[in-house]
Amino acid sequence: MPARPPFWSAASLISTWGGAGLLPVAPGTWGSLAALPVGLGIVWLAGPWGLSVAVIVAFVAGLWATSRYLEATGEPDPGAVVIDEVAGQWLALLPVCLDLRFVPIAFVAFRLADILKPWPASWADRRLKGAMGVMADDVAAGVYAGLAAWLLTFWLGYRSHFPGWPVAP
Repeated sequence: MPARPPFWSAASLISTWGGAGLLPVAPGTWGSLAALPVGLGIVWLAGPWGLSVAVIVAFVAGLWATSRYLEATGEPDPGAVVIDEVAGQWLALLPVCLDLRFVPIAFVAFRLADILKPWPASWADRRLKGAMGVMADDVAAGVYAGLAAWLLTFWLGYRSHFPGWPVAP
C-alpha cells in the first residue's frame, strides 16, 4: 500500500476533505455528500456568490493539496483524494443552491456526471496528469451537472435568484 501523508497535515486534510475520502467504500460519493452541508453553509452565510468564490478556493487549494498527496503516494489518482468532488459538487449546487428542494437533484446529477464523464471530463481524465488531471475532470462534471440541475429545475418552474439568469415564466 502506498504511503500517505500524515492525516493531520494540511495536504491530507484538504485533499481527503477532512477524511471523507478515507471511508472504505465509494469515497467520491462520501466526498460529495460531505461537501453539501459545507456548501449550503457557505450559501447561508455569503449567498451564491460566496459559493462561487468557495469553488475557486477549493480548486486552488485542491491543486496544491492534491499535488502533495500524489507526491507522497506515487499514485496517479488516489481514491482518497476527494477535494475534486467538493469543487465539482459545489459547481453542480450553484445554480439551485437557494432552494433546498433541488439539492438532491444537484447531488445526483453530479454523481452521474462524475461517473459517466461526458466530454470534456473524459478528455481531462485521460489526458491531463497530476493534480490538474485529478481536479479538472470533476470540475467539468460539475459544470455539466449544474447545467442539468438548472435545466431540470427551470423546466419545473424554479425561478433563479441570480441577476441576469433566465427565469421560468
